This record gives sequence, C-alpha cells and structure tokens, in this order.
Amino acid sequence: MDLIEELNWRGLIQDMTAGTAEWIHKEQVKGYIGFDPTADSLHIGSLLPIILLKHLQRAGHHPIAVVGGGTGKIGDPSGKSTERTLLDETTLQHNLLSIKQQIAQLLGQSGQPYTIVNNDEWFGQMKFIEFARDIGKHITVNYMLAKESVKKRLEGGISFTEFTYQLMQAYDFYYLFTHYNCKLQMGGADQWGNITTGIELIRKLTNQEAYALTCPLLTKSDGTKFGKSESGENIWLDPQKTSPYQFYQFWINLSDADASRMIKIFTFLSQDEIDALTKKHQLHPEQRILQKKLAEETTLLVHGEAGLQQALSTTASLFAKHTDKLPSEEELHQMEGVEKIYLPHFHETDLVSLLAEYTHIFPSKGEARRMIQNGGVYLNKQKVTDIAKKIQLSDLLYQKYLLIQKGKKNHYLIEFS
Repeated sequence: MDLIEELNWRGLIQDMTAGTAEWIHKEQVKGYIGFDPTADSLHIGSLLPIILLKHLQRAGHHPIAVVGGGTGKIGDPSGKSTERTLLDETTLQHNLLSIKQQIAQLLGQSGQPYTIVNNDEWFGQMKFIEFARDIGKHITVNYMLAKESVKKRLEGGISFTEFTYQLMQAYDFYYLFTHYNCKLQMGGADQWGNITTGIELIRKLTNQEAYALTCPLLTKSDGTKFGKSESGENIWLDPQKTSPYQFYQFWINLSDADASRMIKIFTFLSQDEIDALTKKHQLHPEQRILQKKLAEETTLLVHGEAGLQQALSTTASLFAKHTDKLPSEEELHQMEGVEKIYLPHFHETDLVSLLAEYTHIFPSKGEARRMIQNGGVYLNKQKVTDIAKKIQLSDLLYQKYLLIQKGKKNHYLIEFS
C-alpha cells in the first residue's frame, strides 16, 4: 500500500484537500504538525499526530514537528469553550523543552530524518505592525469568522488574542512553505479551519498550491472522548505522570470494539498481522489477545523495552492468581501504578477499619463491608469473605506490607514504617 492507502485502511484520514493523494504519490514531501506547549508532557491524544508523522517518515518522506514557542503564548481556541490561561515564560520554556524531548525520542527511533523547529524562531523577531500590514491584509475578517473554531466561540465571546491564533498558524504554514519547502500540514480534524487558512495565505502570497490532511478526533465506542482514564485523567507519555504500568493497563482495559480500531491506529503492525490477531481474538475473546498486543506495542513505542518489561512485571505480580507468585520485596518497592499508602507502626485491627478509617480506600465502613460481602476485596491476592477479618502481624508481607485489591483494577500497597 502507498501512504494514503495505508492511512485510509487504518482509519487515519478525516479530510484531505483535492490532489493530496496524487501529489504525495509522485514525490518526496515534507509535512508538518504543530504542538502547543500547554503542558510539560504530551498525552495519548497528542500521540496520534506523532503516529501520523511516523507514517510519513516510514513512507520515505520528511516529518517536521513545530513546537509552539510563539503560538503557545496565545493558545489555540479550537475545541475550547473558554479562554485558555496564558502561560508565564518559565512554565512555557519548561513545557517546550519537555515535549521537544518526547517528540525527538519518538521520531528518532527509526534513524530516518526528521526536523523539530520552534515557531518562536520567526514570531519572536516579528513586530506587530509588520505582521498586520504584510500578513493580516491578505485574510479577511469575514473569512476568519466563517471558521468553525471561531463560530463556536462567538456567542460567549472570543478575545482578539485568541482570534489572532488562526492567522498565526496560517503564517506558520507559509513560513515553513517558503523556508523549509514544506507543502503539507497535518493535524486533528478540529484543525481543518486553521490549516486551510494557511493554504489560502500561501496561495495569495506565492500563487502556489499547498496541501492538508487531517485525522479523526478519536472517541470510544460508547461515544466518550478517547485517551482518558476511567477517573477522567489524561494518559500522559511522561512516565512520571503516567507510569508504564498505568499506560499499559489503559490499553489492556479497552473494550473489544475499541481495541479492534485502536490496534490499527496506534501500532505499525501490518494488515496481515492484525487480521491474524483478530481471528485469534474472535476464537478466544476471554484471552484479550488484541488488547495485550496493543498494550505491548504502544508501551514499547512510548517507554521502550525497559518500560514494557516494568509494566509486564507489575501486571504479573498483581494479577497472577497463585500465592506462590506474590511479588518479592524488591518488586513491591519497584511497583508502578499502585497507590502507595504509608502508615505508622503496625497494630492489630479489623480489615474494615483499616480500609475505611486508616487508609480511606473506602469512604465508609459500610461500603467496605458491602464490597467484601460481594467478593471484591483481596488481601495479599487472596479473596476476603469474612467482614470480621482481623489483620495480624502474620498477614504482613515481609513484616511490613499489605497488598490490597479493590474491585478488578484498583491496587494499593500499604507500608508500615
């Protein structure tokens, strides 16, 4: 398959400008995606555009990632219902450095060429009157108001600051077109308006053609936004924010319907490989074959072999069913993605009080009792059925730990000092 056929099969194309497929097929191209430094880590939502850049790279083309040192001082209004909080300079520079390192790690894996550039390189030198006179006069206010990202904000109000973002992103494209010979901009579907404004600016200033390609905004099969945990937290690429174990478990816990879509989108497995995995999964859905392969591939991509092994080790320690597979003391120390609770010196108490009063794993004793009665509490990987269970010194692992499981997914390590 050529690049466009590949992206289509994977469900990675939402919209394209006319002629894009034919143009990409004929020559080696440069394409870019912008990343604004709204946080000091990318998350799964921003992993998708990196996947697009990697597909471009794998097809022999040259990907460019633009980190928004200039546009990040403004903030993109696309998809937002209220004004963004402006970042101070220290936070902005910290965020820029962090996401630049993450992008370099992901695009540098293949050894093929790529470019990362900060758009403050051109915006930092530009004066307002120069921008208004030389750039602003080429795009009408009527044209900008017609864009969906602006129209959605008009009723509640949009500041002039955020209104200018569309024109700044358009100038990014023009600058890359003229200085880097970059003729393609890619991004999420919500960026279509900003991208096509850039194409219009290029046409007016150079009388030449540029191209656009967007990918869908991902949702789960139930219609909710994809890329957040059950508690609504972002799944970050930074292992200090989301551990490799938590990252791995996010993919493991996807539904069959979501896993069958996401394995095409977030991995580079071939169509034949995915078809074979799908057939095996359909024969033995209880083995979660698609989810496991998806979790392995994505964790390896983001966290490397060491991160994957850490995730697999923690998963095996927590979910192995036999007591002879309880984690070693060293493994307990190294466990990621398990909530750790520290308590003073141990004294005997009942399990319900420990869970509700001392650790607040449950908000009340009543809820703790109900969960025990329903078979949803495990102590050191053994199901507890007695609501009057006493915690004694003999229950402690290595004389200082208790491993608690609440339901299927919540794990706690209690350590007594």
